[in-house]
Amino acid sequence: MADHDYEFTTHWRFDASPEEVWEILADAEELPRWWPSVYLEAKRLEAGDANGIGVVTALWTKGFLPYTLRWRFRVTEVRPPHRLAIDAVGDFVGRGVWTLTGTSAETHVTFDWRIRAEKPVLRSLSFLFKPVFSANHAWAMARGQESLRLELARRRAPTNEERSRVPAPPGPMFPHNLRRRS
Repeated sequence: MADHDYEFTTHWRFDASPEEVWEILADAEELPRWWPSVYLEAKRLEAGDANGIGVVTALWTKGFLPYTLRWRFRVTEVRPPHRLAIDAVGDFVGRGVWTLTGTSAETHVTFDWRIRAEKPVLRSLSFLFKPVFSANHAWAMARGQESLRLELARRRAPTNEERSRVPAPPGPMFPHNLRRRS
């Protein structure tokens, strides 16, 4: 494995059905709303087929480190509510697979992410800072788990008043360094 290759496996558990979790994870354009600490922008570029295969989404993302990433993904496999696979290109290149298993009351989520860092700063410094870059990914995924829990609570709230009491998801680190770019 090259210095700038990364393999991550993340496990989440939710007190929700796979269908509820799938509905949130499968809608990439909504990522900046419910996971704003990581997803700054998401824009669908291609619609794909009726099942969602071929959907292309452009993303602007970040972690706790003060840099951002531009990348896009193409959906390559869709098996609702159990499996969603993507191929990524841009500041990193690789494949991600979301797998959901569970019952009507509980869902286990596994995200298997195999990527190669192509952003020049990541590519050139991975030999030295790979543990820091890996910690950045772990931080981002922990924010995702927290944010998805909050999104489930918002969606389950029976009234607008109860929905308004659900805390906002955590925002990005270093927000003062971010400039909206087209």
